[in-house]
Amino acid sequence: MGEAGGAAAGGPRRAPRYTGVRTFAGLPAAGLEEACDSAHCGAAVVGSPFDTATSWRPGARFAPEAIRSASVLLRPWHPLHALDVFAASGALDAGDVAITPGNAARSAEQIASALSPLCAAGTIPLLLGGDHSVALGELRAHAGVHGALGLVLLDAHADTWEDYYGERLFHGTVIRRAIEEGVLDPGRSLIAGLRGSLYSEADLDEARALGLELVSIEQLQADEPAAFAARVRERIGERPALMGFDIDVIDPSAAPATGTPEVAGLSARKALALLRALAGIRFVGFDLVEVCPPYDAPGQVTSLLAANIAYEMLALAALARRAGA
Repeated sequence: MGEAGGAAAGGPRRAPRYTGVRTFAGLPAAGLEEACDSAHCGAAVVGSPFDTATSWRPGARFAPEAIRSASVLLRPWHPLHALDVFAASGALDAGDVAITPGNAARSAEQIASALSPLCAAGTIPLLLGGDHSVALGELRAHAGVHGALGLVLLDAHADTWEDYYGERLFHGTVIRRAIEEGVLDPGRSLIAGLRGSLYSEADLDEARALGLELVSIEQLQADEPAAFAARVRERIGERPALMGFDIDVIDPSAAPATGTPEVAGLSARKALALLRALAGIRFVGFDLVEVCPPYDAPGQVTSLLAANIAYEMLALAALARRAGA
């Protein structure tokens, strides 16, 4: 298992943040096989740099690298949850999946193959996309262990179209494909933050017809985090679930670097508060998708926010691990 610098390895009081191997937050580096074999690995950060199933801006293939780079500012102690996130989650950085650019179906197979041993070992994967199509392989890996998962997804779009440009596996069709394959349980799934113009009035009706619960941005903005968390718990229940976060749920003023931006989204503060309110839910996996670094503002604000979102996900993984999920 490789050593890294940064907060997880003792912090900038031992060495500057920008030195050492650039893993997520300075976590120890491990290959996927090594992460599976480690008795202390409770969570694994895994990059999935695939972005050729996007319909507008490409560039999300560079997100795992950019998020890792921004994560050097993170520190172990979470003051709200009162825990050392990295120690309590037992997290490692397992590197990136070797995907196939231009081939979404093959890449989904590669992602499922890479994550399946982690899921079988009880390790909680945190997948850094990549466009949203990477979630299909992720869900396949989890379903092999847990059956069809529930889903809590913060996203500006439902991603339930039948096809896009004639393609059935695209970032805008991934939720429908997962339901059709039986790896996602729509009756235990909720998509929140929906907004923006649509192709027709049928778009959201078709998503609801699949059995999904949809929450508009207006309702999400009106809800206090505790109310949203109560809605999620009622929907998800006590069984295993996946937490998904598409960065386009955030307003472009705070996260401009995304493939399909929509105005009038969540603030960074509200998004983090929503995540923190979900403590105690039985999450067995997380993903963070659609960060598109070539479109970031000076200071790489989107990647910085994404790194903090991933940190909150690791905190939820730590709490789930503590509860014996």
